[in-house]
Amino acid sequence: MSKPGRIRILIADDHAVVRKGIAAMIAEQEDMTVVAEAANGRLAVELFLKCRPDVALMDVSMPVMTGVQAVAAIRREVTGARIIILTVHEGDEDIRRAIDAGAQGYLLKSVPADELLAAVRAVHAGKRWVPEVLLDRLAEEPAGLTSREREVLLMLARGLTNKEIARVLGVGAGTIKTHVLSILAKLGVSDRTEAVTVALLRGVINLT
Repeated sequence: MSKPGRIRILIADDHAVVRKGIAAMIAEQEDMTVVAEAANGRLAVELFLKCRPDVALMDVSMPVMTGVQAVAAIRREVTGARIIILTVHEGDEDIRRAIDAGAQGYLLKSVPADELLAAVRAVHAGKRWVPEVLLDRLAEEPAGLTSREREVLLMLARGLTNKEIARVLGVGAGTIKTHVLSILAKLGVSDRTEAVTVALLRGVINLT
């Protein structure tokens, strides 16, 4: 049972070592306590609704339900839920999706402990916490790819040729070539390999 006055925290991450490490760090704080831990997004939603923590620390890449999906699900039920995305993903599209889903904070797992703790206190106080370097990326124009272009790009990332993609989608190879040219223009790159690299770095597509 948590002590009165402490910030009650839920930790959601599919890696037990990460969860335990964060929990141990929080246990050293006089104004914080961990009330629940979840190894997947669906469990995170269930535990949030059951325990009603003050702040949730949510990983992005989790089984069953992603962190962004979990944030959206929680916010549908608890509009004032305060959630910080804690992840290894730093692409602008990842950040945008998390913020759009309702997250108030976005931190990389590489941040120093004192910054993570400061973020928890800030979000608990009703503030937003997104590092300036990530805000700069968020301010950039989005890639603006259509759903079909993202689909084609994902297949490019998996090594499929234009003909193979055309076969999968049931369209002509010329149509796929047009999609690829549009993708290159929107991402500001000159070839397919660079397009895939940029898309993965920005979080436009994910292979996990």
